[in-house]
Amino acid sequence: MSIGTARPTEEETRRVQHYFVGTHSIIERFSAGQFELEALRLIEELRSSQHLAILTGGSMLYMDALTQGIDAFPVPDMALRATLTEQLNTEGVGTLFERLQTLDPVTAQRIDRCNGARVLRALEVTLQTGRPYSSWLEQQKHSRPFSLVSVGIRRSPEELNERIRRRVDTMVEEGLVAEVEALLPYRMLPALQTVGYLELFDYFDGKCTLTEAIELIKVHTRQYARRQMQWWKRNHAIRWFDAEDYQGLFTFVERSVAALATNTQQERGGKTE
Repeated sequence: MSIGTARPTEEETRRVQHYFVGTHSIIERFSAGQFELEALRLIEELRSSQHLAILTGGSMLYMDALTQGIDAFPVPDMALRATLTEQLNTEGVGTLFERLQTLDPVTAQRIDRCNGARVLRALEVTLQTGRPYSSWLEQQKHSRPFSLVSVGIRRSPEELNERIRRRVDTMVEEGLVAEVEALLPYRMLPALQTVGYLELFDYFDGKCTLTEAIELIKVHTRQYARRQMQWWKRNHAIRWFDAEDYQGLFTFVERSVAALATNTQQERGGKTE
């Protein structure tokens, strides 16, 4: 899935060490809760050799899982999951999303409505527990053994839409269609219920032309980008910078990290005394 997920290039990974890239198979189920535990373990390991790591994304739910924590979800009801999976496969993600929208409008507003796996999971938890999926994510924040400096990069809607258009065109030029075709035997796996794959699966099923599928990828990506911004706006700790103001962003991060380091040293000094 390297093209469809915009996996970092070999050159990029040589310049900067990346983690959680190409570490799991698409046949593995990997939840936000699992990511939370694995990422916390990684951060603990990194603390022995460096004091700074960059968390970037991406998936809002996974970011919140690591920085705030999520409650332990109930063990899945496999009979309910089988029923919803059958409905997803036969009727499409739209049917499940409409039901989720009725039962949990908060999650419906935040979630990627084209991601069948996540829509199914949110609906599954809601139906199984009688509680909206969103209520499981909005419990008291968990303490974390690290401090955060949160920054966001913003672009005008026009520029963002143009960059999305160019990115999708580039992915197609790099071989996205062939990548999706090779994954057809695995199309029902949760990892493939995402933008860029579902639209091309429809193309291979003869439901639309290739041109229409590519245009839908752009439309759905723009919709997801808007939901990302809506999600991040609720986090008032984020300091936003225009994409061109990289110097202002770097200066803010350097000063913030330095202040955190000073505070940490003072706290340790106070404890020693």
